[in-house]
Amino acid sequence: MRVVIQRVQHASVTIDGNLKSKIGKGLLILVGIEDRDTQEDIEWLCKKIAHLRIFDDENGVMNKSVVEVDGEILVVSQFTLHASTKKGNRPSYLKASKPEYAIPMYESFCSEMGLQLGKEVQTGTFGADMKVELLNDGPVTILIDTQNKE
Repeated sequence: MRVVIQRVQHASVTIDGNLKSKIGKGLLILVGIEDRDTQEDIEWLCKKIAHLRIFDDENGVMNKSVVEVDGEILVVSQFTLHASTKKGNRPSYLKASKPEYAIPMYESFCSEMGLQLGKEVQTGTFGADMKVELLNDGPVTILIDTQNKE
């Protein structure tokens, strides 16, 4: 499982011109799922994200987590995080899971992230053509791949 985590002032998802979800201060998380991802990966990753100290404390030092600042989270599925660009100029997405595996994993990730955050997370719609807007704060952008836990 790969995620791109962006600290944001605000973020939103619009589908077919309709606002689906929006958050204020918090994290926008783009999630890519592959077949070797497990529930254990989800639990490890959500705990890691919830406790990442990437928000400023009173001294302007990144020393607080999204939980500590009572931030919000918006989770968006993004299969293109598993793009392979080794051959040619057209990326291959063979490593990205098919919907029958990815949808339950995405839903489980969102649920676990909500448990770790202590409140419901906002989401996009799996497989939809989404327009994602954000104001990256910092900018702070973190990449995590559960295959590199060690």
